[in-house]
Amino acid sequence: MSYTALYRKFRPTVFEDVRGQEHIVTTLKNQVITGRVGHAYLFIGTRGTGKTTVAKIMAKTVNCQNPKEGNPCGECPSCQAITAGNSMNVIEIDAASNNGVDSIREIIEEVSYPPVDAKYKVYIIDEVHMLSGGAFNALLKTLEEPPAYVIFILATTEMHKIPVTILSRCQRYDFKRISIDTIAERMRELMMIEETPVEERALKYVAKAADGSMRDALSLLDQCIAFHYGKELTYDMVLDVLGATDTEVFSMLLRTIVQDDILGCIEQLEQITMQGRELGQFVTDFTWYLRNLMLIKCSDGEGSEDILDVSTEHLKRLMEEANMLELTQIFRYIEVFSELSNRLRYATQKRILIEMALIRLCRPQMDRDDDSVMERIRTLEKKVEEGVTVHTVASEDVKRVNVQRFERPNAPKVLPKAVPEDIQKIVREWPTIVGMTEHLTRSLLNNAKLSLGAEGQLLLCFDEMMIVSQLKQENRIKEIEQLLADYAGKEINVEIREYDKSQEFGDTYADLRKLINMEIETE
Repeated sequence: MSYTALYRKFRPTVFEDVRGQEHIVTTLKNQVITGRVGHAYLFIGTRGTGKTTVAKIMAKTVNCQNPKEGNPCGECPSCQAITAGNSMNVIEIDAASNNGVDSIREIIEEVSYPPVDAKYKVYIIDEVHMLSGGAFNALLKTLEEPPAYVIFILATTEMHKIPVTILSRCQRYDFKRISIDTIAERMRELMMIEETPVEERALKYVAKAADGSMRDALSLLDQCIAFHYGKELTYDMVLDVLGATDTEVFSMLLRTIVQDDILGCIEQLEQITMQGRELGQFVTDFTWYLRNLMLIKCSDGEGSEDILDVSTEHLKRLMEEANMLELTQIFRYIEVFSELSNRLRYATQKRILIEMALIRLCRPQMDRDDDSVMERIRTLEKKVEEGVTVHTVASEDVKRVNVQRFERPNAPKVLPKAVPEDIQKIVREWPTIVGMTEHLTRSLLNNAKLSLGAEGQLLLCFDEMMIVSQLKQENRIKEIEQLLADYAGKEINVEIREYDKSQEFGDTYADLRKLINMEIETE
């Protein structure tokens, strides 16, 4: 006798067996019990969440000769015929392969014939979003006013492709992704029936890998059991079969990234690759690992046991790593790997893309986004805290920091020897400050180049005289100076200047935005 896959063998036959969709099965049961069955239903949800299964249970229930509390009996000729797929009263159609107008016209012709030895004729149209525009139009009238003995159940994974005219004619039910705990509990029950020993951690990992799909979870579990048939299925065995990476590897990789060790990151990736791990799955799992760090950081370690389903040892390691990172760093890491996950789907050189992402994490100066700039600032502050000597001089009770610059062939001969801290703060947070101005001023300031005057005033330089003349208006100058004073906590002198756009700005003025981002001079 041929083997039956777990997801087929244990497919729910009554509403109570459907897990994670209680809000739907309760409503459908009550409709059957009270005789308020609709003529058209639309089931929406991701793969493996129970759409087709619930449709078949509904079809059996409305035609069952001996229904029990809103469930099919499973024993009458009608139930048995539907279960075996031999019923003439339940017609399943795959819209992916029957998406033309002719297929729908055949349905419309068949609708005129009443059911045989049953109360209802049920049409289950799977992947209904694949129907052509003409097919949808042909279905409209029949869907709106079908004979009293016809029920349409449409199922789709892509609701946005369904015409509004179809949506308005159906009762809509949204199938949610099934939680990890619910999937793990169902698999545990089935493994007890199968008398197959499985480690709890293994079930949890399979449930997480299924991404909310019960069918995917049972398929993955089937695959793992087959690979290690006759043995207890352990967590390590699941990692081997699914090509997944253990959390200890993630921990080592993260710590290597925090140390800005590019060579170490490449070596870690080499080990993962040589172990035969699937690189797409590795990126997905590492992003999830970073998500756990984010939640711990946001909760300050309080209640982390309730948020995360991890061991005490693993949680301790996560809390230690969360203290090593700023929340903005974790956000940046997640953004980089989320972007990477999308690119890997169609990439032929996955490893190279991952190596590029790891280098970006270790070298934030390569990126120009706000998060990368903040990380560079954090790195400089960390160097100062660790004992880097900073040259300061007293001037109006303000510390001035020497900023190291790289010599250029045409660099200005005279540069400011020190940049006040309040000016540094303004330069670093210039995009935020500009965003606080009114719309016209903001559009003008977006073109500004920042420099420092001989008397310590902040120079806003532009290559267009028109912009300079507009900003030199008294009301705008006052607006800018007041905003900067509020931001810095002291009065800031501002001067608007025009520079020759035929030359590089740095050849004529000291470009503060570049200077501030360079490393602090050390002894």
